[in-house]
Amino acid sequence: MIRVLLADDQSLVRAGFRALLDAQPDIGVAGEAADGEEALRRVRELRPDVVLMDIRMPLLDGLAATRRITSDTGLADVKVVMLTTFELDEYVFEAIRAGASGFLVKDTEPEELLRAVRAVVEGDALLSPGVTRRLIAEFAARSKEPAAAGALVRLTEREREVMALVGIGLSNEEIARRLVVSPLTAKTHVSRTMVKLGARDRAQLVVLAYESGLVRPGWLG
Repeated sequence: MIRVLLADDQSLVRAGFRALLDAQPDIGVAGEAADGEEALRRVRELRPDVVLMDIRMPLLDGLAATRRITSDTGLADVKVVMLTTFELDEYVFEAIRAGASGFLVKDTEPEELLRAVRAVVEGDALLSPGVTRRLIAEFAARSKEPAAAGALVRLTEREREVMALVGIGLSNEEIARRLVVSPLTAKTHVSRTMVKLGARDRAQLVVLAYESGLVRPGWLG
């Protein structure tokens, strides 16, 4: 059972998400929070698998709450999916750098939300599928100058290749087709790369791909 915490200051939004999630046989809502401070308390108390976190909340916004969650080694298994009203919210870029595992717009299709919740638990999600490549392109344009790529020396040539493909927004299935390997092999390469680089999840792997200079703006496709 995937346990989800709903953090949003609008009770109607929480109620809608709860109805959808609780209707699934493999997902359950562990609790709710109406502001960032309450979200932090509930995360530490309930240790959910996934937090659906609104970016804009009173007392402590979702971005600050996410930073605290992802910086707490005791909460390393908690995945945060950011919720926002706008596809290219300016805070999304900071949220990904802060360690958020995913990003969804609030009016996303129900099936997409369910897919995202299940995917982040497996470490496969990055962003709302409908805006992934567009958002990565925008992230790349805003990304700071590449840092030294010293950490990449730990990777094999194939792992670097896989990391670059993750960086341009390809799924495991798309990577498998590009490299002519099985999806399981592609997933294994992605997992090993994350372990070697100490990345929490796929989202941080994308950040590292850009910030190390392995992937540059304009390489999408």
